[in-house]
Amino acid sequence: MTAELVRGQNHPLSQSRLEIRVSAGTPMVAAATLGDEQGRIHGVEWVAHPGTPTLPGLEVSRQAAADHRLAVDLDAMPEAVHRISVLLALPIGVGRPTRFGAVPAPFVAVTGLDGTELVSYTVAGLDSESAVVALELYRRQDAWKVRAIGQGYAGGLADLFTDQGLAQAGQLAGGINEAVAQGVARSVPAPPPRPDGDRSRQPAAPALGPDQSGPASAPNSVPQQPTSPYGTQSPGASGQPAPQSPYQGGSGAGDGAQQPAPTSGGIDYSHPRRQTSAPPPPPPTAPPAEPGRPPQPVAGDATGWSMEERLYNQVWGMFEDLARTTAAYRSAVDFAESRMDKELDQVLSDPRSRIGGQGDAAREAAQARHTELVNQARAALDRDIAQLTAESEVVEPALPPAFARWDNPAWHAYRVPMEIPMAVRLGDLHLPESADLRIPMLIRLPLERGLWIDSGRAASLDGSFTDAHDLRRLAMDTAVAHAARLLAVYPAGEFTVHVIDPAGSGAQALAPLVQTGVLAGPPAAGAAGVADVLARLTERVDLIQMALRGGAPDALPPGFDTSQQLLIVNDFPHGFDDRAVTQLRYLADEGPAVGVHLMMVADREDAAGYGPLLDPLWRALLRLTAVPDDHLADPWVGHAWTYVPPLVPPGSQVLQQVLAQVAAARAKHW
Repeated sequence: MTAELVRGQNHPLSQSRLEIRVSAGTPMVAAATLGDEQGRIHGVEWVAHPGTPTLPGLEVSRQAAADHRLAVDLDAMPEAVHRISVLLALPIGVGRPTRFGAVPAPFVAVTGLDGTELVSYTVAGLDSESAVVALELYRRQDAWKVRAIGQGYAGGLADLFTDQGLAQAGQLAGGINEAVAQGVARSVPAPPPRPDGDRSRQPAAPALGPDQSGPASAPNSVPQQPTSPYGTQSPGASGQPAPQSPYQGGSGAGDGAQQPAPTSGGIDYSHPRRQTSAPPPPPPTAPPAEPGRPPQPVAGDATGWSMEERLYNQVWGMFEDLARTTAAYRSAVDFAESRMDKELDQVLSDPRSRIGGQGDAAREAAQARHTELVNQARAALDRDIAQLTAESEVVEPALPPAFARWDNPAWHAYRVPMEIPMAVRLGDLHLPESADLRIPMLIRLPLERGLWIDSGRAASLDGSFTDAHDLRRLAMDTAVAHAARLLAVYPAGEFTVHVIDPAGSGAQALAPLVQTGVLAGPPAAGAAGVADVLARLTERVDLIQMALRGGAPDALPPGFDTSQQLLIVNDFPHGFDDRAVTQLRYLADEGPAVGVHLMMVADREDAAGYGPLLDPLWRALLRLTAVPDDHLADPWVGHAWTYVPPLVPPGSQVLQQVLAQVAAARAKHW
């Protein structure tokens, strides 16, 4: 399995003979340097470049190209070599790009000799730099690892070699550029296309067998003699016309005129009942960007067969881009801190340097380099966030109601859909480095897990909610907003909502659902109501499971409601006995597979008396909160994302208007 690295991340290498493949959209210079334990280059003989492409255990390309393959044999490396840095640089020349920000991001992969890709890294986030340290292979305790560096230099190879401690940095950089220029001059250009003329080969006429009749010839025509493939006249053919070359067209009928061959209409070989689906319309393209500026974002420019699918893929692309650029920034900050600590340890390891101002000067220099690296990383992060923010400002107004916030104008033109959408929006996500950039949290439909609206946090991140009663009320409002959105995105009659409110504490929040009549029945109250609703839904799950396992889904009772079911449970575990708790766990585990979903509004501490018995219940549900909370972690990078619930704006009537249309459509359906 390939390990896709981000900047600053490392990965162990299990093989010693490797191949480093570089893919770029423009010609680049590939080189490599050998360094000691401190990463210092001892001389120009420790650099493999187009002028000197071969070193012990290392070989690079001899000229600039868009694709490179560098051969590395770690076992053949000298004992003094502890680091191998892979360098990329833009060649100098008229008309060539001068910065990495104007070319596609290079892709670097470390593979085995059999071509198996071990590690990959996309060198992104560069702008004015013309040289970059892409990867670093380093030895640590007799084991080799690879680290994604991505450190760029605006001054080109000269600044790069200077940073690695090479005294002849400028001379070596000039020699590499000269070697690349000579390699380009020695390269043979492709031959120009041959102009059309008499030298082009003409198609030969088909040969006719003895039983086939050719075109009729004129009465006075002279029969053509057999021609020699070498263009010479056959013996005994004196006085006959000169033989024709097999490379020339025309008939062999002398002065006779050839009759045109009869033509017939084309035959349609397509199946009469076969229908081919039309390809999807091409996604919208952005207008050409001005020089020096990023391209203008366009809503729906991702891949997909419909605009809904394109927007869905674009939103998740924005999520991945934000996660990637934030990971690169955090890795760069960690790298800067570790580098500063290492520099201070090296300087202060000598007791003599601790006396006087030498130690203070070393600290100031290390801190200055740390600040410079962090500022560069922050500038790259701010540039990416600005681009994503511009894309979000374009994408957000174009989202359909299922993907849109409650304040989106799309809800004012809402109509009950005829088909189930791909996904539904359950909130927004953001990271601490970009609190103003919100990424829609889209969950595929139908739901694969139930939802748990946690009402037990005593305080929110911003400190705006500290009262437990207000937090419980807000949690119930959040549950109603989620239920209303699910009702709105499903076709009429395809989604049914049940409510269990044993003590009636959620009556105020449930008023929009009750007053519009979109519920399957009044909210169940008391222990008897809880038992009745749970028994009916448990029986439903059993019936559907038996029908599916028996291979007879059509054997369900007549009039059986096949719509998706949602059960909202408020104030758990009030009104629940042991049997009801067992049924609730059963619905959480088995319900989603047959279209029965849970939405729990509960505080886990209120059910602490059950002990670990309810742990599987909480794990089976997707935990959401009524206030912003950083409890969601993505398995891709591992960031802790802050979740923001999708509440209806204060004073807005959009929820009641949408539910009224849903109720009217349900009345027509039934």
